[in-house]
Amino acid sequence: QVQLVESGGRLVQAGGSLRLSCAASGRTSSTYFMGWGWFRQAPGKEREFVADINQSGGAYSADSVKGRFTISRDNAKNTVYLQMNNLKPEDTAVYYCAAQVLGNPGRWSYWGQGTQVTVSS
Repeated sequence: QVQLVESGGRLVQAGGSLRLSCAASGRTSSTYFMGWGWFRQAPGKEREFVADINQSGGAYSADSVKGRFTISRDNAKNTVYLQMNNLKPEDTAVYYCAAQVLGNPGRWSYWGQGTQVTVSS
C-alpha cells in the first residue's frame, strides 16, 4: 500500500519562503510514480490545483503561483518538493500532495494527509 507523507508546513511571514516535501512509501520503484502534484485547500474553499510534474520533469503550475512556486522531484527518493517563495497571506491553506501511478494514468490515485501553511501579514 502506498502512503504519501507531507512535511514542511508552518507559520511564516509574508514575503518568506518554505519548502514542502512529500515522500512516498510502500513502493520502491521510481517508475511506478508517473506524476506528482500539489494541491491546496483554504478554509471555506474548494481544493485547488497548485502545480504538477511528470516523470520526465515537465512541470506546470497555476497562474496564482507562477513565478513564486517551483515543483521538483527526486525519482530516486520517490519524493516531490514544492519550493514556495514570496509567500502571501492568500497562500494560507492545507497543502496536499498526490501521485499518478503506472496503470492508472491521468488520475490522482494517492493523496497525502496534508500539511498546514499559514502566512501572516
